[in-house]
Amino acid sequence: MSLSFTPDELRFRDEVRAFIAARLSPELRRASSLNVSFFSYPDIVTPWQRALHERGWVAPGWPQEHGGPGWTATQRWIFESECAAAGAPQLSPMGIKMVGPVLMRFGTSEQKKFYLPRILSGEDRWCQGYSEPGSGSDLASLKTRAVRHGDHYIVNGTKIWTTHAHFANRMFALVRTSDEPRQQDGISFLLIDMASPGITIRPITMISGDHDVNQVFFDGVEVPVTNLVGEEGRGWTCGKYLLEFERGGGINSPKLRHALEKVRELANSDLSCKAISHPEIATKLSDIELDVQTLEFLELRVLSALQRGENPGPVSSVLKLRASEIHQAISRVGVEMIGQNALVEERRRPLHALNDEPIIPEELLSVVARHLNGRANTIFGGSSEIQRDIIAKQVLGL
Repeated sequence: MSLSFTPDELRFRDEVRAFIAARLSPELRRASSLNVSFFSYPDIVTPWQRALHERGWVAPGWPQEHGGPGWTATQRWIFESECAAAGAPQLSPMGIKMVGPVLMRFGTSEQKKFYLPRILSGEDRWCQGYSEPGSGSDLASLKTRAVRHGDHYIVNGTKIWTTHAHFANRMFALVRTSDEPRQQDGISFLLIDMASPGITIRPITMISGDHDVNQVFFDGVEVPVTNLVGEEGRGWTCGKYLLEFERGGGINSPKLRHALEKVRELANSDLSCKAISHPEIATKLSDIELDVQTLEFLELRVLSALQRGENPGPVSSVLKLRASEIHQAISRVGVEMIGQNALVEERRRPLHALNDEPIIPEELLSVVARHLNGRANTIFGGSSEIQRDIIAKQVLGL
């Protein structure tokens, strides 16, 4: 896709490029390229977020009154595209793109004043307490309960697939505060301090060997009533609003285009025996290129809506569905190209911390692990089946 920028926009692009050249070190670029999970390790993301915070560029989508840069949709697109092309670490979306917008919409003035600056600075790292054993796609059936005692809630239950809970000091969680005929009506949205007594974190190892997700247990955890976001029993509204931003509030196509270019470079190299010469590989890469272009147009449309102060709406399910499927297509063709090297397994993590000579070239080290981790892309944030149901009902009106 070709975009025509104005002179001011071209100057902004040059400003972004100069900033990246000055603040994104070769070490961070390498570490980011070897990061195989959806989120970056804290030692990768913290220096980059600190640099962005100094410039006021941490939250491109936030309004100025809450610490955002006040960019236009085009500026935001330029920034995201340049960061992706440079291989910059991806900031955790939990705070910036998920709970942040919820606090702006439903939070009290005290909650906004306390939490939003800490999200921007990186002082608070957030995790998401949604899924439970037996309550994943059917999230409204969740059973983690919060019972009010005076000025506190007492929370008991468990959450699962909690990404980076072992690094987080805060959790936003959906909990059951009452039993109603309609399950959604008894759910509330709480902010939980992960240092609270009664919280236990149990690691879950992914198929790739990575420790990204966890099961979190709550045993009599006290949460101040002041940490309730919105009204008690109306947390489902907050949760749905957050999911729109999780699924469609970000910009994925520049990152996917960067990933595709890395795979294309591999296809043209001796490391894959010039796999691009195989018609099947060339066709797959061309198909993915068309999919990325289509996603770009759709994301630009949503960016324009966000610029007007609208939330993403049900089209966020289209974005989430296609972005996750494209991500899997890119990683899958990467595995297909590297042949017997796909049988080599490096279990040590994180990959960017390895100092000895790898068994296979470093360019191939993360290919299989990234592919295996990416199998969850069509599950987390709402499975592809759920997204198709939403699209059918709310977009197509079927």
